[in-house]
Amino acid sequence: MIRLSRFTDYAVLMLAELARDESARASAADLATRTNLAEPTVAKILKILNRAGLVVSTRGATGGYMIARPAHDMTVADIISAVEGPVAITACADGHDDDCSLSGVCAMNGRWGEVNAAVRGALESVTLADMMNKKIVAQAAMPAREQVME
Repeated sequence: MIRLSRFTDYAVLMLAELARDESARASAADLATRTNLAEPTVAKILKILNRAGLVVSTRGATGGYMIARPAHDMTVADIISAVEGPVAITACADGHDDDCSLSGVCAMNGRWGEVNAAVRGALESVTLADMMNKKIVAQAAMPAREQVME
């Protein structure tokens, strides 16, 4: 089963909270309170997001963390890549199949790349703003037939 880590889930939640007021700064403690997450976990994820350029930090009494760009310019793929690393279904999907002893004879050679591209494309098509908009998320989860009927 393909499953994202809790850190990724928490990162989306934290970024959504920061995006509610893009010009405001929040400390790790403040963000922990607002998201009901443990402060050490929040601090650890903020460091990861800062390294990836998804949040910016300012030191000092009025310092804290801010979202680095608007929620509509940040994709789910950006967030997953920051926390988990590149989206890759298999080792050969990311172009690093040198670890696979079957790469020369594999019947799937090249096909996983297409699957990976489709998954990545889907993740790139959903922004943080979309994740924050409950109606859009609910419609995306509906079968196409039900969406037409609304």
